[in-house]
Amino acid sequence: MSWSEIVADFQANWWIYLSMPVMAAVIGYVTKLLAVQMMFKPLEFKGIPPYLGWQGMLPRRAPKMASIAYDMITNNLVDLQEVMGRIDPDDLAREMRGPMNDTIAELAESLLVEYQPGLWETLPDQAKRLLIRRAQAEAPRVLRQLAEEIRKDIHSVVDVRHMVVSNLSRDKDLVNRLIKDIATPEIKFLVRSGIYFGSIIGLVQMCVWALTHNALVMPIFGFATGWITDYVALNMLFVPNEPRRFLGLKVHGLFLRRQHEVASVYGELIAKEILTPRNLFEGMLTGPKSDRLIALVQKEVQRTIDRQAGIAKPLVVLAVGGRRYREMKQAAVTKVIETAPDAAESMFEYTEKALDIKSTIREKMRELTPTQFIQILRPAFKEDEKTAIAVGAILGGLVGELQAFLVVHLPQML
Repeated sequence: MSWSEIVADFQANWWIYLSMPVMAAVIGYVTKLLAVQMMFKPLEFKGIPPYLGWQGMLPRRAPKMASIAYDMITNNLVDLQEVMGRIDPDDLAREMRGPMNDTIAELAESLLVEYQPGLWETLPDQAKRLLIRRAQAEAPRVLRQLAEEIRKDIHSVVDVRHMVVSNLSRDKDLVNRLIKDIATPEIKFLVRSGIYFGSIIGLVQMCVWALTHNALVMPIFGFATGWITDYVALNMLFVPNEPRRFLGLKVHGLFLRRQHEVASVYGELIAKEILTPRNLFEGMLTGPKSDRLIALVQKEVQRTIDRQAGIAKPLVVLAVGGRRYREMKQAAVTKVIETAPDAAESMFEYTEKALDIKSTIREKMRELTPTQFIQILRPAFKEDEKTAIAVGAILGGLVGELQAFLVVHLPQML
């Protein structure tokens, strides 16, 4: 077609030409929005298992994402053994004094009522108070001993990897937040970029249509819009690693530009949701290595009971019975472990301040190399990147085919 013919055709069909960059922008925006939604939603599989349906890419890979997060945290950000060394056993004992005293008073009474009811009922109040005070005085020593054992080797009493992976596998929304909370600006850019890049591709499409008037132009460009805009936008998050000059402009991976800001958000998220004192404590009591902690508690509690019995132990054993005395010591261990979560509430605030995981992660994260820093977010996009791009391309091609039908056939129908 000559230039004059192109101008005449544009004047006669201007609405067709102008619809092309608009439709390309719409395709770019919708495919990006769909790609983001596919990453996070739904949390559980929706549809007919195993293939006819969908589950968000991140929730579907929650255990793997949790393992990646754990490796990143422990290999690059936090030395758990080092931070556990910040706990002062004496300070911990002081924080626990009130709850421990209440727990010990209840524990002593319930055990003696169960195993020697006659003795407890006939004891004068002063003797009961003395017995309880002696047990309370011994409790800080037991707690300090346990704290020292944990400080020596935290990994001997809690499987931190199992704790992190199992918690995140159960809480798929938290897996999403590990990405959403640190990459909110980047996610918004991904969606908006579809409009910018789509419009540019639409202008090229408009020129090709003017020269060819081939109906295949629209589905082909629709497919290209979905593919190229996804690919370019995703790579702009991470490339280049270091700031560079291109055509006089400073270019730098969008996520990498915010390293200091991301460090603060990520540190708070890990400290408040994952490596919390409560989670660590529950991991000690219920995780695969809980037997080790229970054995430590058993040793210290039973030793304390024997020490409290002192020289009267033979008489106590005689009064209660050897087997019953052993049962009483084991029952004491069981009750201590059962009441531990409630009694430990008061120490969580102190432990959180002492560990200071938030500040530790923030400072370490700011020191990461670009390659290390990228690994915080990149795995979330990388594994299913091709799937998201392909879906965007196919959707773009379908919309382009619809556009071609409307442009070519609708005027004839009217």
